[in-house]
Amino acid sequence: MITLFAFGARFGVQDLSPFVLKVDAYMRMTGIPFQVKSGFHNLKTAPKGKLPYIQDDEQLIADSTLIIQHLKQHHNANLDADLSEAEQATANLVIRALDDSFYWCLVYARWLREGSWQIVKPAFFKKMPFPLRYIAPYVARRRIRQACHNQGISRHSDAEILAMARQVLQDLSVLLGNKDYFFGDKPSTLDATVFGFLAQIIISELKTAVTPIAQEFPNLVSFCQRVQEQYYSE
Repeated sequence: MITLFAFGARFGVQDLSPFVLKVDAYMRMTGIPFQVKSGFHNLKTAPKGKLPYIQDDEQLIADSTLIIQHLKQHHNANLDADLSEAEQATANLVIRALDDSFYWCLVYARWLREGSWQIVKPAFFKKMPFPLRYIAPYVARRRIRQACHNQGISRHSDAEILAMARQVLQDLSVLLGNKDYFFGDKPSTLDATVFGFLAQIIISELKTAVTPIAQEFPNLVSFCQRVQEQYYSE
């Protein structure tokens, strides 16, 4: 059986990482049997130092995109088999925008805005032993702040970052329209990816500055709730 190595549930969401949740949702949508091993300690054994990764027999595969490619190639689990070339190209571009751009808007909103940070800090670090629970939050936040600066997102103003997030959400809303899923009545990799991100905003009990923006798009809220009810109702 495939093992998915994850961070674990937080704030009422199956996993606090959109990339882990993307893979988790994809496997649920395909019906592949798998088990999850959760914990931040999984980072120590992660082949690329990040989560998610999976173990399939003796093989370790890291990175959400590469994991999904592996599932398609080796487990006949292809949610995109019926997509046209144009639909697949659209999906690839949107997934890239979410993974490479929108993700950093969420990181900024969750870790660097003070209101969210005051919730994140105890949720992540309060169970650590003394003195780590006082030291680790500031070390982690400093690293994330540096990563956001290196990537470029935190060089923008707060208003500019939220405007970027709004544009992505608006584009997703237009693309989804009144359909159940982005390409019709069956889920695709794009649906698993979008859910991985939207769940962090809409379902999560941790409300950030991006949450009210997402709630302006009822079809995205309905989409997120639909996937949650269909695949995470246990």
